[in-house]
Amino acid sequence: MRDLTEPLQLLNQEEQLREKDSLIERVWIELKKIWKVAGPAIFSRIAMFSMTLITQAFAGHLSNLDLAAISIATTVIITISFGFLLGMASALETLCGQAYGAKQYHMMGIYLQRSWIVLFACSILLLPMYLFATPILKLTGQSDEIAKKSGIVAIWLIPLHFSFAFQFPLQRFLQCQIKTFVIVWVSCVALVVHVIMSWFFVYKLNVGVIGTAIILDFSWWIAVLGLFVCTVCGWCSNSWTGFSIQAFSGLWEFFKLSAASGVMLCLESWYFRILIIVSGNVNTSEVALGALSICISIFTWESMIMLGFFAATGVRVANELGAGNGKAAKFATTVAATMSLIVGLLFWFVIIVFRNQVALIFTSSPLVLTAVNKLSVILAFTILLNSIQPVLSGVAVGSGWQAIVAYINIGCYYIIGVPVGILMGWVFHFGIEGLWVGMLSGTVVQTLILTFITLKFNWKKKYLVDSIPRLKKQGDIPCEAVIWHVDPLKVMVD
Repeated sequence: MRDLTEPLQLLNQEEQLREKDSLIERVWIELKKIWKVAGPAIFSRIAMFSMTLITQAFAGHLSNLDLAAISIATTVIITISFGFLLGMASALETLCGQAYGAKQYHMMGIYLQRSWIVLFACSILLLPMYLFATPILKLTGQSDEIAKKSGIVAIWLIPLHFSFAFQFPLQRFLQCQIKTFVIVWVSCVALVVHVIMSWFFVYKLNVGVIGTAIILDFSWWIAVLGLFVCTVCGWCSNSWTGFSIQAFSGLWEFFKLSAASGVMLCLESWYFRILIIVSGNVNTSEVALGALSICISIFTWESMIMLGFFAATGVRVANELGAGNGKAAKFATTVAATMSLIVGLLFWFVIIVFRNQVALIFTSSPLVLTAVNKLSVILAFTILLNSIQPVLSGVAVGSGWQAIVAYINIGCYYIIGVPVGILMGWVFHFGIEGLWVGMLSGTVVQTLILTFITLKFNWKKKYLVDSIPRLKKQGDIPCEAVIWHVDPLKVMVD
């Protein structure tokens, strides 16, 4: 018997080794696919965000009033339209991602054109926010002088506002086809041009703050033009077949998905910005507010990396679901979540270990450094939670759950998080720490709910049995059939 069992044990060991090697190979392949989207997405976000910082830096050499005006116009007015239109463009990750996976390439160009139409129309609807920026800012408590100057700058930033309606869809369109190197090069060129023009016009031609705003407009439109040329001039021959009248059909359904995406992302991106607004009413000192601003700045930079995983997860899940590979979509989600969590743990470790030094980049004030040190533990755990949540939101985008996640965000963030934060900050007098921890509770609840839905979702049953047959039969509008019939709350594992 011993002679018979030994060969069987050896065979089992060899089989286990092969399975282990196969799993490692699959993970490595999936990681490369994820980073092909996440890496360029992170770089482009940082590059485009840096343009705003550079504009603020050059405006700071003009006058304090000019610096305040350009800062408020970009961080308040622009941020609102930026967040909403960026979220609306995420609908293309669902539609184009699934169309690409289903090899319905010709529909991708039509979806792109629909996105342009819908986002451009929404940009027009958002125009009053720019035209009446001065009275709006006065209502928020800004001085008359700053509000008036910021209102003038906001009007000159309207071209930048309209660039969002074209650039964001173009980026998603290219990401879904893994043509991300184009986004990197275009972002890099736009950033270099912006730096050179800002230096020349501010230092050599002595233009005012209006000139810096025009330069920012011009740089963003360079990026739009670069992405557009790459799209229509043969780089995407399968997915771009020219302008089509089909783009004007199905606009209402497209708008509903885009609006759900916009609301979902805005509710997330604006959430912790509320901290700064509400903290002014919690009897906080200027030092505490300065420390909070530094922590939010660190969190914002880290969020750009995590938003790269958000984009990558949405693309990978959409590609696999479009191809009918529910199991592969689940595997991509697992790998992306693990990778994102590892990155989050790395940031968590850095914040905890170097909490005494992390704020030195922003200030040398001993009082502010001490205040940041007190907030660093909360910041570290906020960053850790933020490493999981974008991947779960990416799954929602890839599979078309945006509307459901928007409702979840409203409940968790604004019905649980904000009231609990105000209760701890105002009623129990825990100050900024209590306000932040209370709001963090909303993030915890949201993450737990999305994790539960993702874990219980029966990918294979839904997509292989229901959606994919619809996709193949309705050739002309493949992805609508997939999207409009997805309900994760009804497709759970029994």
